[in-house]
Amino acid sequence: MNKTTLKIKGMSCAACAARIEKGINELPGVKEARVNLAMENATIEYDPGLTRVIELAEKVEKLGYSVPVEKIQLEIEGMSCAACVGRVEKNLLKKPGVKETSVNLATGTATVSYWEGQVSPGDLVDTIVKTGYNARLLDNRSQEVLAGEKSEMQQRRYWLVFAAIFTLPFVIMMLGAVTGIKLPGWLHAPLTQVILATPVQFLAGAAFYKGAYHALRNGSANMDVLVALGTSVAYFYSLGALFLLPGSHLFFEVSAMLITFILLGKYLESIAKGRTSEAIKKLMGLQPRAARVMQGGNEIEIPVVEVVPKDIVVVHPGERIPTDGKVVEGYSAVDESMLTGESLPVDKNAGDEVTGATVNGFGVLKIEVTRVGEESVLAQIIRVVQEAQGSKAPIQRLADQVASYFVPVVITIAVAAFIYWFWWGDSGNLPRALLNTTAVLVIACPCAMGLATPTSIMVGTGRGAELGILIRGGEHLEKTHKINTIVFDKTGTITRGE
Repeated sequence: MNKTTLKIKGMSCAACAARIEKGINELPGVKEARVNLAMENATIEYDPGLTRVIELAEKVEKLGYSVPVEKIQLEIEGMSCAACVGRVEKNLLKKPGVKETSVNLATGTATVSYWEGQVSPGDLVDTIVKTGYNARLLDNRSQEVLAGEKSEMQQRRYWLVFAAIFTLPFVIMMLGAVTGIKLPGWLHAPLTQVILATPVQFLAGAAFYKGAYHALRNGSANMDVLVALGTSVAYFYSLGALFLLPGSHLFFEVSAMLITFILLGKYLESIAKGRTSEAIKKLMGLQPRAARVMQGGNEIEIPVVEVVPKDIVVVHPGERIPTDGKVVEGYSAVDESMLTGESLPVDKNAGDEVTGATVNGFGVLKIEVTRVGEESVLAQIIRVVQEAQGSKAPIQRLADQVASYFVPVVITIAVAAFIYWFWWGDSGNLPRALLNTTAVLVIACPCAMGLATPTSIMVGTGRGAELGILIRGGEHLEKTHKINTIVFDKTGTITRGE
């Protein structure tokens, strides 16, 4: 059995996570799939003989979500014919996580698309080297590509500001009605309300319609369905009343303000996710970006991602060791506290193992590289933290189970509310019935239930990692309130606080 983690974009609530879990678990060879809404990823155990990563990603995309694809360029030296191109492409495509590759013989480059978290640039370089060619990473991506890489937070902030600008006049109208301040007549005009509400409904709210379409197409319902249905009822009723029921009350402000408030909630959610991932970013920041490699008797500085096993790297006093390896020459003391918690430096001689991201002391060390990329100890530590943040505590499994039934129940209650208010509660009053139905649909949003527990796990494990404590999963974090005794094996941890 293999274990892999796929990043997933486009989920909006726990119902989305449940639908993806169900879809992936239906694939042959999949033992278990766990989708984490807060981390936006899926951890999957599968038999590589029965299914491949590409099939897992395609299943997620068929369900209406996206698996982010990274694209990099590699410079290749030594290719001489089309057969060389074929060999390189074939071996790159064998790497789990590589979606597609295009090797250009004329320019000596390879463009590789791969799924984030499945394979690293260093692994791709290593594969080409093993094929028999020299390769290195090209960093100078075009400005067009960089310009197109807007983060999720930036996009959400843009649409929030966009919606807020068009919704502000509705707020002014409501305040005017409450305070008795007389406002210009054109501000209340139905045409003005249509002009203000339409961009919010169909531009800022487009993501909700798209999410609802994919959910319904796959035979399920999620939070997007609630938002799209509720705001559409308010908008299209008002549009119909404008032409068919002149003088009746309009609810354009309801749809515009609801979409704006939900966008605000999603933007705050993005901020929370960004803060809780800081621990992993700090761990990644421990590894140096460059390494000095011995080539032809000279020290050549290259990016760490280009370092391959058997390279000899030189580490000067005070520098971080770039990769895992074995000392071949020199003597020093290395601070390994980031790995062991031990504050005293450890002496290192020829033949001793050293770990990437630990700090060299007073001597110059020459180190033969043994592990790079995903195989390094630091990468494994980061993976433990990521898996812990993505794990489900027992309380979260319960929340997800409830959320999966939540949306259909809410829609049923909304229909019941409409029937009651139209026929009995306020007989024949269509505006009142629609308004109450919309309130039920939109207010009953299960996002908090689906996000609260995974976010708390992210915060807990992330804060622990910052303090040097690795918590291996949400289940263990949930049990910590029962701890009454802690046993230390290093006196310096207590006496010196190191």
